[in-house]
Amino acid sequence: MFLHSPFNMSATTTTAKKTAQALINFIDKSPSPFHAVYETAKALTSAGFTHLKEEDNWENAVLPGGKYFVTRNQSAIVAFAVGGQYKKGNGFHIVGAHTDSPCLKIKPVSKIEKEGTIQLGVETYGGGLWTTWFDRDLGVAGRVFVRESDTSMTSRLVLVNRPILRVPMLAIHLQDADARKAFSVNAEEHLRPILATAAAAELTGARPVDKSASHHPLLLDLLATELNVSVDQICDFELSLFDTQGTHMMDIEYNHTNFSHTH
Repeated sequence: MFLHSPFNMSATTTTAKKTAQALINFIDKSPSPFHAVYETAKALTSAGFTHLKEEDNWENAVLPGGKYFVTRNQSAIVAFAVGGQYKKGNGFHIVGAHTDSPCLKIKPVSKIEKEGTIQLGVETYGGGLWTTWFDRDLGVAGRVFVRESDTSMTSRLVLVNRPILRVPMLAIHLQDADARKAFSVNAEEHLRPILATAAAAELTGARPVDKSASHHPLLLDLLATELNVSVDQICDFELSLFDTQGTHMMDIEYNHTNFSHTH
């Protein structure tokens, strides 16, 4: 994705570049809706907004001149500022955006072993350009539900920002021109990312695969390590794949940058 900023080469450019860099930092820290909401909440708190809880009584909490935000399900956030002269019944303006984007999500039952490889079952989310997902270094991000005790469970964010998965494209010399032209992505068959080879998993001492398990031990071990918990504590998760290549400014001369691009 390209973000075009036709700035003049002046002090305005410096300010605009700082703004663009702040956006880049936000994008790179927000590969899932849960991370986007978390980062937005941090920014709002730093800007003096007060975090309200939906279950609380707001009658005396929301006051003229105040700035507030509320979150839901870790995936949605609403921020609002009350004018100093605001009266009940007055109008207000709404600006909307979204925290999600087209991606590949790991299925509730993801374990697949085929042709000597350990693959992950994924599903498409949104109207993505799925051909752009081939041959990229993919990480995973989202939230994991962790059992803290017999009576409590928490939701923890996880971000594996390194290449651990890849959706391979058939090498060019194994296709002719007609095959390349006729190729159409079958999401169920073509978009399964490879996590490892079965041989490598065995050589590295991966835990035996439970045929009744929903996910491969390699994936669960990875999540447990990232969160510093035991595999038995992992109850469920919502994970998306993302390209680990970061967002960059682009131009012939860095000082004259007028594009930001992200994948």
